[in-house]
Amino acid sequence: MTDLTWNPLLRDQITWHWTHQLRSRLDGLTDDEYRWEPVPGCWNVRPRGSGDAPMRVGSGAMTIDFAMPEPEPPPFTTIAWRLGHVIVGVLAVRNAAHFGRAPTDYGSFEYAPTAAGALAQLDAEYATWLAGVESLGAEGLTRPCGPAEGPYADRPLATLVLHINRELIHHLAEVCLLRDLYRHTHPKNRQEAS
Repeated sequence: MTDLTWNPLLRDQITWHWTHQLRSRLDGLTDDEYRWEPVPGCWNVRPRGSGDAPMRVGSGAMTIDFAMPEPEPPPFTTIAWRLGHVIVGVLAVRNAAHFGRAPTDYGSFEYAPTAAGALAQLDAEYATWLAGVESLGAEGLTRPCGPAEGPYADRPLATLVLHINRELIHHLAEVCLLRDLYRHTHPKNRQEAS
């Protein structure tokens, strides 16, 4: 098997999960589910200037709860927060560092006030990521990640691709689980959405 190309294998790993297990489970996400706080003290995406909370960052009308270092134990996070993390920390920052997206970070990003807006952001960043991975070619996958990946700068980009695939799978599975919990604890809302 000397003509094996790794780009399609790496891309197919995440596209299979995205298509068959993740993205369709996010269809119909409501604004109530998006910002639902199942326990007190959740980290969330909130309107700028609302209530008491930990440090909040973001450049638009919405901010995301954030603190470095993360408190112990880590706070429980909402669907909105988890989507914000995937959109910004997992995808957008990497898209900026490696695939030509405009620079961004948790503090400069404009978080979506609605579920539909967040899903549109997720779809856009995911598409950019996939196109970038596909563009690397065999040589690009062996190239070092570079300074944007801090202590992992010397690792090949293939290592980063595998890491991001794992991050997408596990964080979006968490979002799906929270949707299941919401649906089973809010039967009235489930019936109204039918």
